[in-house]
Amino acid sequence: MPSPQTLSLMAQIRNALPGHDGIDQATDWLRSSLGSVIDFSGPLGDDLEEARTLLHKEHEITILRRSSIFAKRPDWYHGPQPGDRHWPALKSYFLGPKHWDSETIESIDEGSNEIVSLLADPAQDQFSCRGLVVGYVQSGKTANMTAVISKAVDRGYNLILVFAGLTDKLRQQTQRRLESDIVVRHPTLWHKLTTTDIHGEFRIPAHGHISALNRAQLAVMKKNVAPLQRLLDVIEDTPAAEMRKLKILLIDDECDQASVNSASNEMDISKINEKIRLILKKLPAVSYVGYTATPFANVLINPYAEQTDTLDDLYPKDFITSLALPKGYFGTQRLFGRTPQDAANPLPEEEGLDVIREVDEADEAALQPRGRAAQAGFVPRMTPSLQDAILYYIATCAVRRARGHAGEHMSMLVHTSPAIRMHQSIAHLIENWIDKERAGIEQQTGPAFEALRSVWEAEQAAGLDDLTSARPVSFDELCDHLPAVLQALSVVIENGASDDRIDYTGGAKTYIIVGGSILARGLTLEGLAVSYFLRTSNQYDTLLQMGRWFGYRHGYEDLPRLWMPTELKSRFRALAAIEAEIRDDISNYSRSPSVTPMDFAIRIRSVPGMAIVARNKMRHAHQCSIGYWGRHVQTLRFKRKDERLLQNNWQAGAELVSFADQQGKSGGIPGRRLFTDVPRKLIAQFLRSYRIDDSHQDLKDDLLLQFVQLDDPALTTWNVGVIQSADGEPSGQPLGVLGSVKMVQRSRLKDKGEIADIKALMSKADAAFDCPSGTVSTDDDWEAIKAKRRTQVGERPLLLLYPIDRASRARTGSTTRIDLDAEHDILGFGIVMPGSREAGGRYVSVHLAPPTPEELAQIEADEMDALEAAGVQNHV
Repeated sequence: MPSPQTLSLMAQIRNALPGHDGIDQATDWLRSSLGSVIDFSGPLGDDLEEARTLLHKEHEITILRRSSIFAKRPDWYHGPQPGDRHWPALKSYFLGPKHWDSETIESIDEGSNEIVSLLADPAQDQFSCRGLVVGYVQSGKTANMTAVISKAVDRGYNLILVFAGLTDKLRQQTQRRLESDIVVRHPTLWHKLTTTDIHGEFRIPAHGHISALNRAQLAVMKKNVAPLQRLLDVIEDTPAAEMRKLKILLIDDECDQASVNSASNEMDISKINEKIRLILKKLPAVSYVGYTATPFANVLINPYAEQTDTLDDLYPKDFITSLALPKGYFGTQRLFGRTPQDAANPLPEEEGLDVIREVDEADEAALQPRGRAAQAGFVPRMTPSLQDAILYYIATCAVRRARGHAGEHMSMLVHTSPAIRMHQSIAHLIENWIDKERAGIEQQTGPAFEALRSVWEAEQAAGLDDLTSARPVSFDELCDHLPAVLQALSVVIENGASDDRIDYTGGAKTYIIVGGSILARGLTLEGLAVSYFLRTSNQYDTLLQMGRWFGYRHGYEDLPRLWMPTELKSRFRALAAIEAEIRDDISNYSRSPSVTPMDFAIRIRSVPGMAIVARNKMRHAHQCSIGYWGRHVQTLRFKRKDERLLQNNWQAGAELVSFADQQGKSGGIPGRRLFTDVPRKLIAQFLRSYRIDDSHQDLKDDLLLQFVQLDDPALTTWNVGVIQSADGEPSGQPLGVLGSVKMVQRSRLKDKGEIADIKALMSKADAAFDCPSGTVSTDDDWEAIKAKRRTQVGERPLLLLYPIDRASRARTGSTTRIDLDAEHDILGFGIVMPGSREAGGRYVSVHLAPPTPEELAQIEADEMDALEAAGVQNHV
């Protein structure tokens, strides 16, 4: 219990807090002001220090770091303190003018506390910290960034450097956001080294160096070679005495950006990152934090310098934090749903949303030339799918007006090519078509109006009304607002050469935006409801980053739609699954205190699908280590009309079953078709015979077969099971010695083409198929079930065969699935691997070939187009 003197001093310090910056300053003021009448050199001095300590503890919060993998360092940050200036002001801004709800603000508060606690303590004379924050595309990670900056400055960081993408547009957008959120709250406490003007990029100060001031300094820079070199020159010319006073927080926004390696010296990622490394080496006290919206960041894919074992200077060796999925966020999980717990009976919330419409090959050919050389004479033509997308967008704008959104921005994105000349052609095509059809739509007559009615009625069948609390709007009411929509509608081109670009200032805008360069990541498209995409050469992380359709859609959650080719949709879904797996890994590792970011550097690259993503970023051949330890894999996509292939796979399974019956042990668990002690050679023989569809990113290049053949005792003996449905139809042909088996039902997702994507083959309970009944409960997740299985059967892999009824029917009323309609009964397989993700094990060394010369030429041509479209040569 504190003494009465200590309690009295605590009360006096509290009373002094409003006029001072924090507990320490208030305590020092009290000592100074009362020093003439009170002797603080004796016991009262001890009481005063105890009062200071107790007040600090009163305001300390427990920062759990539940979302981070981190290296141990002394705890120094315990949350906001009395007297803080910047975070309280920002929080009030969120609550007041922005009208954000308390749950959202609490999430930002907790997330930023976690990140700031992992920075270096600015009270140190020298420090070096490297971190990475993984968010979501269009998820509001800038809000987290502004909170981190505010809290860091409150604790003593005094120079904030923000590298904001590759273009002037992004630099200006970020500068504007940081000024409006932070700087204007306390303008006298900030000195701006950059401005929102187009020419407001970082310049060498008149005196040639950076001076330490009695206020925080802010510089927002685009990540081009020239401005980074200017910053490096200024740092090198800054006197050592001044440099020692600077405590620097360097935030690298979109830190994974620029897979463009060769198209431009100014944009060469190797040169850009080398400048950043040199800048960091010159700064004696700096915390570097990269922000990325995708876990496919370059530094995670390749954390070591080329051809060496030396860790990259930019690798987040101190911490990796995964931001929580924000409430109300529309992203890949909402789009594609979650992995079903029961693959035969998926829940509606696991199925995803019926919002993607497919663009066929004929429409692609009419809108996109085949290669860069064909651009010059190419004239695009209006297509049925683009017409549907435009008409649906016009209808959504009318619905939003009917819902009272006339004062809000509305946008549609059309991205068919990275080339400027194609942007202009497509924009003119759309403008001319709208001008031609405008009168008929306004007067509610003619073919365009009837097509609008048709596409609107078709979209109402998607069954998305329950996504929003906004009221439904009838077609008749929608029609009342069509003239106002068409009057407000304008087509703009978003690229560096355009004089008529998006500008959301000066009132509500209704835009059709043509462009969307791969370099325009981070650019916010307000009120985006419709996106129309064609394929590009760079399919992987670019596709995720171009996901402008992600974000928040308050009041119109039921309206967003995407148009894209079938192949792009399939690849995107597969990529989203790999992304989810990597995010799960980060989450799992964060619960294991023994795993550090240095361990993660090795383990993240072993994720099978990660290797395929990495190949798309390479210019040269590369060796990669792959491991499946603790994972479960399954075949999800099948060529449903290739009868010969399906027959081959069925026969491969039949032979495995027959040989397993001869060389293993059958039975063991009543009512289950299970073979134990099956030798590995039979599994390898099955995998050599079975033809896995190429669309399985995590099973490509014989990765699975190579792993199974590793010289590891945990892989020598297997269990093999056959999953059947109690009320299933009997198979048309025998599955080896088992004869006819009762097949399972797996309908396919609603895609065109011959590839049947069933989304999930395995149910989570199947992972314990070789365990006694009652081993797992319905509340167990996949990892818990696999852990229980290891306890029951030890480190033994399990291969499961799934005979699928060729006539599997979609559930009545499903908007996301259709009947399987295959030429032959399908045999799928799933494998539960031994070990755990955290513990790892031996890996397969895989040779990843780089893109072919033709692929590389197309990629580089697209990059040249993208650089030109982004206008990166301007204002460097």
